[in-house]
Amino acid sequence: MRTMNAAVVHRRGDPEVISVDRVPVPDLHPGEVLVRVRACALNRMDVWARTGPPQPVFPWKEPAYPLITGTSIAGEADAVASGTSWPRPGDRVVVFSALSCGRCEYCLRGEQTMCPEYHIFGEHTQGGFAEYVAVSAANLEPIPPGTDFAMAAAATSYPTAWRCVVTQGEVRPGDDVLVLAAGGGVGAAAIDIALHAGARVLAGASTEEKRRRAVAMGAVAAVDHATPFSAWVLEQTGGRGVDIVVDSLGATWPESIRSLARGGRLVVCGATLDNKPVFDIRELYQRHRSIRGAPMGNRSEFRRVLKLIGEGRLHPTIDSVFPLDRIRDAHRRAETRESFGKIIVVV
Repeated sequence: MRTMNAAVVHRRGDPEVISVDRVPVPDLHPGEVLVRVRACALNRMDVWARTGPPQPVFPWKEPAYPLITGTSIAGEADAVASGTSWPRPGDRVVVFSALSCGRCEYCLRGEQTMCPEYHIFGEHTQGGFAEYVAVSAANLEPIPPGTDFAMAAAATSYPTAWRCVVTQGEVRPGDDVLVLAAGGGVGAAAIDIALHAGARVLAGASTEEKRRRAVAMGAVAAVDHATPFSAWVLEQTGGRGVDIVVDSLGATWPESIRSLARGGRLVVCGATLDNKPVFDIRELYQRHRSIRGAPMGNRSEFRRVLKLIGEGRLHPTIDSVFPLDRIRDAHRRAETRESFGKIIVVV
């Protein structure tokens, strides 16, 4: 039996509950590819798999330990099951992590994350913090030429950000966009995408250093999103408000809604601080504002952002890089909330 190194989460706890163990290399089933992992980005869900989320993660149940997490995977095809025409061994690939039935009305119109059977590779399956993963060939995309493995792994935040800013936010050149949690992977990607679309960006972040980094990326100004920031937003926009707020925090909804212009869109992709915000619905409908969900991008959006990254028109932000045997340090870095952009683990 072939074995490999993998970062195994054994139970709830601090980073010490993770160990790099020897485990079996996954078996290949029809239609699958054995991917040699070269880089995997750390996401908030990877930390929550170890600590427990701040509130129950709808609609999924608690994880079963031991487990190997990791959804944002880039690597090389190592072996291919019979009947699979692409990729071939040696091809560089990145994983599209949305798992869906492929048959329902939503899948047939290309909306994989609306599928009633939607799950996430690496969160509801064994994931990419390992030397190898077995992935359906249907969930692989080629890494653009000139894009390294770490950058390809970091790119996996971009479909969600694209969904927020472009698809659901309906950004137009000249729009004002407020991105909260600007130092996170999705937040930094949302700034990049909004600027690419010709918008003017305001940012919210929890530390002075993150606010400085957001401005260095191109935001015109930044604010502490733990404060009542709507008055600041109105000041920055001459009393009008912004066209789009990208909010992954939840607790900030009341201030986010008050920050919107008439007809503005609050686009929601998370609830990392609170999942039950309280607000006055009259502040929503009386000013023609709307709230839109954007949990993850679809396959078409994934391909679109990979193309733009390959062309050098979008630029994923990498905070830090750790080898697999320092996976605990990567988790510690994520828990400090000091990171800006993606934390990458290389294998």
